[in-house]
Amino acid sequence: MSEANPNYITPEGAKKLQGELADLLWKQRPRVVQDVADAAAQGDRSENAEYIYGKRKLREIDRRIHWLTRRLESATVVKPRIDPVASIYFGAFVEVEDEKGARAEYRIVGEDEIDLDRGHISWRSPIGRALLRRRQGDTILLHKPNGDAELTILGVRY
Repeated sequence: MSEANPNYITPEGAKKLQGELADLLWKQRPRVVQDVADAAAQGDRSENAEYIYGKRKLREIDRRIHWLTRRLESATVVKPRIDPVASIYFGAFVEVEDEKGARAEYRIVGEDEIDLDRGHISWRSPIGRALLRRRQGDTILLHKPNGDAELTILGVRY
């Protein structure tokens, strides 16, 4: 990644990607390699579904290993900031309330850590960019496809 396009990640996100990479390298890939070798030993490979499936699975694992390795090599691990004025920076948990009184909590994370079910949003997303450097009590205007929304920041924690 270039300086203009950094790949920020939280320590938890980096650990998760490293765990997935280790699992692929040391557990899944060796098992699939053995399965392919066993299937190849059965004879005619052109009609051997286990062999064909195993080779396909091996290619998928190798692609994922390559992608994870590149992402981790280019990643900049950003430790959560401890800020006494509770400004919002990368890694922050932010509680917001819209004009209708609906509350939500988000965590500002890297692109490889997005998990909307858990409220983990990218720092590059529209809401992530709108929240950065704001403080508790601030109100932001969020431009959404179905109209603008005002969000009030109720709390910030790390």
